[in-house]
Amino acid sequence: MATDDDIKARIGEDPRAGRRAMLALEVPGMLDFDDPAFKWQRLFSEILGTFLLVLAGAGAVVVDAVSGGEISRAAAVTAPGLTVMAVILFMGGVSGAHLNPVVSIAFALRHDFPWRRCFGYVLAQLVGATLACLFLLAALGDHGQLGATLPGAGINDWQAMLIELALTAGLVSTILGTASTAQNVGGFSAIAVGGYIVLAGLWSSPISGASMNPARSFGPDLVRWDFTSYWVYVVGPLAGALVAVLFAYLLRGPGGDPGGVRAGQGVLGLRASSRKG
Repeated sequence: MATDDDIKARIGEDPRAGRRAMLALEVPGMLDFDDPAFKWQRLFSEILGTFLLVLAGAGAVVVDAVSGGEISRAAAVTAPGLTVMAVILFMGGVSGAHLNPVVSIAFALRHDFPWRRCFGYVLAQLVGATLACLFLLAALGDHGQLGATLPGAGINDWQAMLIELALTAGLVSTILGTASTAQNVGGFSAIAVGGYIVLAGLWSSPISGASMNPARSFGPDLVRWDFTSYWVYVVGPLAGALVAVLFAYLLRGPGGDPGGVRAGQGVLGLRASSRKG
């Protein structure tokens, strides 16, 4: 656990780290984010959480194809939203339950998450998504394009991209807003995020698939080895996340508050600090 003397030393060594180090005084255990004992738990959490998200999202499409249409569109878009809600509630404290590369990037831009950890999180999310699609392929076979998110019939790629941009701006705004100290609503943030995912899917899934998540779209595309429209699900969500970060800055300032840090990084270090104390 980092002591007050450690924090002061870090401020002296690198003045640019001063703001983050001082924040550690408000969020005990924050500087323990690099503890190897926690790193692998966090990465496994992102793999498992993204696996469950894609299993529900892509799985609903695959099961619908296998069962001859037994899964309604409402059920198909509700499943991933409820899954995200559950994942945030049962493992959000471990890794922050990002489950989405653009969420990790948004938290980093808000100073709620260290940039140096983004690559590991994004890789874990891509692995989790791919494993989910491989599981569906092995268990049910190659049906329903393995739940790939694609522009709808008669929809151009650029139209789908714009919808993904708008949807993701709303999703990331919801995540960042409920994570801030000013509006931290604890476990209810899971309801807000999961509810938004369901709402977005209900009105927009026929247009773009309502992915809002490059990892969600990556898994089926990799296993099918077809990246024809994948750029839509990278450019749209990434641009939407950047818009959401701008909105958050205009509404609440630069970020980096204790509530945002806890939401972005989890509380493993905080819990360890409490036990040691």
